[in-house]
Amino acid sequence: MSKNTLLQSIPKVDKFIEQSDFKYLAKRVLLPLVREHFETLRTDIINDKITTLNKNKLCEEILIKYHHIMTPTLQKVINATGVIVHTNLGRSLINPESFDKAKEIATSYNNLEYDLEKGKRGERYSHLSSLFSKLLNCEDVLVVNNNAAAVFLILNTFAKRKEVIVSRGELVEIGGSFRIPEVMKNSGAKLVEVGATNKTHLQDYEENITERTKMLMKVHKSNYSIEGFSSDVKFKEISKLAKEKGLIDYFDLGSGHLVKLPYGLSNSEPSLYDIMKDNPSLLSFSGDKLFGSVQAGIIVGKKELIAKLKKNQLLRMLRVDKLTLSILTQDIQNMLLDKYEEIPTLNMLFKNIEELRKNANVLVEKIKDNVSYEIIDTSTLIGGGSTPNKKIPSIAVSIEIKNYSPNKIQKLFREKNIIGRVENEKFLLDFRTIDMNDLDYIAESIKCLATS
Repeated sequence: MSKNTLLQSIPKVDKFIEQSDFKYLAKRVLLPLVREHFETLRTDIINDKITTLNKNKLCEEILIKYHHIMTPTLQKVINATGVIVHTNLGRSLINPESFDKAKEIATSYNNLEYDLEKGKRGERYSHLSSLFSKLLNCEDVLVVNNNAAAVFLILNTFAKRKEVIVSRGELVEIGGSFRIPEVMKNSGAKLVEVGATNKTHLQDYEENITERTKMLMKVHKSNYSIEGFSSDVKFKEISKLAKEKGLIDYFDLGSGHLVKLPYGLSNSEPSLYDIMKDNPSLLSFSGDKLFGSVQAGIIVGKKELIAKLKKNQLLRMLRVDKLTLSILTQDIQNMLLDKYEEIPTLNMLFKNIEELRKNANVLVEKIKDNVSYEIIDTSTLIGGGSTPNKKIPSIAVSIEIKNYSPNKIQKLFREKNIIGRVENEKFLLDFRTIDMNDLDYIAESIKCLATS
């Protein structure tokens, strides 16, 4: 077939998209896609890259491209890495019951900023104040969209063009290259570093207080720890010094938890209850780390300080919506009732080895005739900037598929939205984070991969 004939056989765009296969597709996506595809087709014909034209195949190619564009990129995945608070996989899971109750509120009109008793405009943060005061014995609370926003708002409100003293060993960088010094700079506060990287003393804080000092700040060391010849100053001491000098004491905890953690983790990670005993002026932490709820930056502290934060014009850009407030409310109610098993993050963390091994055996029974496997004892991290370098025991199933390397197996599982890990030249599915409701899908995926 000649080039001219091939070029003439390319369908007219308006006629082509009238086919029944395209009837219910979004024309705003389909039309430019077809035009672009046809233009590429013309170029390929001219350059002798195509010598035949199949209209049915052409239709299939367009549909493949269309569905690739229209398939949501944000999808459910199965976390088989063993890392409970996995930052890249959405951190803490939301309790389904909490979400269902939030859905009922979010799909209806609600009293987000309406005082039902007074019959006039209310405040969205009031829905959490009473519950948080009971949970943490705090005077007031403010919730923003994440803890980085909480840090920024606090610094901008109280320390703009003022000095904030922080230990040099606490100038952390969290995921995505967000650094405390940069956050502080952008907030308008001036950073005053004290101490050395490995050692800071209370005297270092006291000697650097000037008439421009507004705040003494302690920062949780996310994702790392300083070992060996090292020491830092406890927040209790910092808080006491700040109050003596008429300054604000502030603890950026990052990951806050309530209950005593298993596996000796509480020895290195103070609980919210522990810190609240020190009567902090301000304390902030993430809602979706060890707290186990939805993404939020939770600020608790003195009522007069929280009131000033609420007056900062930046708050309107950082505030949370009805879904976040509703889910947080449900989760806090469960915490007040000591129903920690209703918090998925804590549920996974507290599962013992015997239960994990039992769960692993359930999968093995489903796949034992299809692939080579081994149930192994392993260890994992909590993740999310919590308990850095502290591992907890776990149970995993290693999967071997003939002629495939562990990295290749990992890629094949990833294509099925199952995220495992490679360790000691083995591909592992770690049961610390696997939901038993997903076992049938995992088993079917393994059988499919083994026979492909």
